Amino acid sequence: MFEFLFSQYKNYPTHEIILELIAIFFGLLSVWFAKKNNILVFPTGIINTGIYVYLLWKWDLLGDMIINFYYVVMSVYGWYHWSRKKGEQNQYEIAIASKKDWFYSFYIFTATILLVVGVYLFFGKFTHWTSYVDTFVTGIFFAGMWLMARRKIENWLFWIIGDIISIPMYFVKGYTFTSMQYLIFTIIAFYGYQEWKKKLQQ
Repeated sequence: MFEFLFSQYKNYPTHEIILELIAIFFGLLSVWFAKKNNILVFPTGIINTGIYVYLLWKWDLLGDMIINFYYVVMSVYGWYHWSRKKGEQNQYEIAIASKKDWFYSFYIFTATILLVVGVYLFFGKFTHWTSYVDTFVTGIFFAGMWLMARRKIENWLFWIIGDIISIPMYFVKGYTFTSMQYLIFTIIAFYGYQEWKKKLQQ
């Protein structure tokens, strides 16, 4: 079993394995802080996604690389958005997405897929089925990250769908640690949705 899960790492540069593990650690921290509705989701997320920008470029997963670059930008925006206050209260609390939010989410999803398809075609990277899946997942995660930065509870639904799809994609590509990370992300995202739902009802 160990050979089946981790044999692909034997030819990987040591520094890439170390970077992947560091990124996973901060990624798990970030999702945990998101579950707790804690603003530390953003600085920990920036470390995670910044490392993955480099790794995904090396791994030829350009769609996911673009996702992580976008995460860095949106984390800065979300950090600012969540920190805004009216007196002692946060200016933007957990809320349900409006029709306008859904419109923007659909627009971001569609525009992202078109952008990533263009990137893959330009670099000639449509060489494996994971490239097509990566394109679709990129659109899901872009929309989910925008909703999270806006503190909309539906962001968790996007994360759950994208995480589930990412588990086999990364495993097939040979990145077992990252695949396991997405499995844990899926579990945390499920409980994150439940926790945000309770806070919203309160």
